[in-house]
Amino acid sequence: MYVIFIHGPAASGKHTIGSHLSEIMGLPLFHNHLAVDAAKTLFSFGTSAFNNLRAAIWRAAFGEAAASGRSFIFTFHPEASVDPSLIDELCESIHRQGGRVHFIELVCSRDTVLGRLGEASRFNFGKLTDADLYRQIEGEGGFNFPSLPEPLLVVNTDLVEPVTAAEKIAQSISAYELRWTKE
Repeated sequence: MYVIFIHGPAASGKHTIGSHLSEIMGLPLFHNHLAVDAAKTLFSFGTSAFNNLRAAIWRAAFGEAAASGRSFIFTFHPEASVDPSLIDELCESIHRQGGRVHFIELVCSRDTVLGRLGEASRFNFGKLTDADLYRQIEGEGGFNFPSLPEPLLVVNTDLVEPVTAAEKIAQSISAYELRWTKE
């Protein structure tokens, strides 16, 4: 059992690539906005109650998947409203059950992020779509987050189309998992 933990900035392609990867690998996609949207139905983004509920949803998803031996894809936007220790906790819930967490980092230029923010697909999940708001949050340190564990793969989404990125990720995961099962 393993988790493909795709992370990167807003508009880097996490959901799009995760959706393609889900189709390629036959794994469910538990994307960031499932928990964000659920928590936002009750509380304002970034409030203590919002952060607690989002964290509880993530803990439950990781814990139940681990207990069931269910591999899945998770997307994450590193940002300041998330307690960094939560990432370690989520990974530990997988490791305790003998599973692995494969970090995949998506990168792209700031200009690409700003250009993609207004794309129609971002409105489906109430994602950040306003470039001025993005700049404000960025200026206030809202996207500051400690480094995540070393990624298995880094994909520059300025250079690689989403389907190709998903294929590269699937190949990397499959190769790693094949080596791991032989050990």
